Amino acid sequence: MSENVVSTGAVNAVKEVWEKRIKKLNEDLKREKEFQQKLVRIWEERVCLTKLREKVTKEDGRVILKIEKEEWKTLPSSLLKLNQLQEWQLHRIGLLKIPEFIGRFQNLIVLDLSRNTITEIPRGIGLLTRLQELILSYNRIKTVPMELSYCASLEKLELAVNRDISDLPQELSNLLKLTHLDLSMNLFTTIPPAVLNMPALEWLDMGSNRLEQLPDTIERMQNLHTLWLQRNEITCLPETISSMKNLSTLVLSNNKLQDIPVCMEKMTNLRFVNFRDNPLKLEVTLPPSENIEEEEERELFGLQFMHTYIQESRRAGNQVNCSTTSPNSIDADG
Repeated sequence: MSENVVSTGAVNAVKEVWEKRIKKLNEDLKREKEFQQKLVRIWEERVCLTKLREKVTKEDGRVILKIEKEEWKTLPSSLLKLNQLQEWQLHRIGLLKIPEFIGRFQNLIVLDLSRNTITEIPRGIGLLTRLQELILSYNRIKTVPMELSYCASLEKLELAVNRDISDLPQELSNLLKLTHLDLSMNLFTTIPPAVLNMPALEWLDMGSNRLEQLPDTIERMQNLHTLWLQRNEITCLPETISSMKNLSTLVLSNNKLQDIPVCMEKMTNLRFVNFRDNPLKLEVTLPPSENIEEEEERELFGLQFMHTYIQESRRAGNQVNCSTTSPNSIDADG
């Protein structure tokens, strides 16, 4: 009996020794595998960094990373070694996301990531206080973070053809230097309050959205000189639009306007308008031009058309002053 006990004890001891050895061997193999993977990652990052360095150019004294039509779904952390970059131009590279470390590129002046498959803007974007231009058109972005309002130097913002953006955070009205904003081909149903309160805005494109009307507060945009509103569902214009003293270009083609309000006569700074493809009530024929060159250059639904339409509307007793005028008052005036 005692011999069996001794024999069993010896077997267990040997078993324990072997289990420890196997465990240690597995741990060593695991460490070796992790080390090898780390070496591979380091090598891959060095290769990527080398490739990235080859894409860096210098134009007009600005250090630019320029990549187009190559596959870079993600950007490696080794990119941080190029933190002197002042401009990124990364087009059609299949980029899925803006790296979280974007905020560490404090020298960035232009960030152009258009024509990719980016779905969100990281909050770290707000750390780019020197950024002047942010171009994210032709992506898949749905929302815009309020942290973008911290980009105090931003002058140009393009979010066109993301197709799903429907609002902007109110905080973006703090972008005091923003002069150029492109929100075309998205899902906006009205001009966001943040846009109306941008004090320096001069150029705005909200074409190809779902706008049905313009807010009365549109007059707040006193510095605006160009407004694109083509391909929406706008049915009428507010009287306050006539108070936009600096507006020189107004595009309203492909909407649902039935009349041109008389108040637009006051817009003496207008140099170009377009009312083409609207279901206007009156058919207006412009008088012939004195020479052929003027006839060829004349915009059929432009400024002269607008003034002629308003005159014809007066004659017909069908004048519409603004969107606040009710149908009953129109009939009474007639």
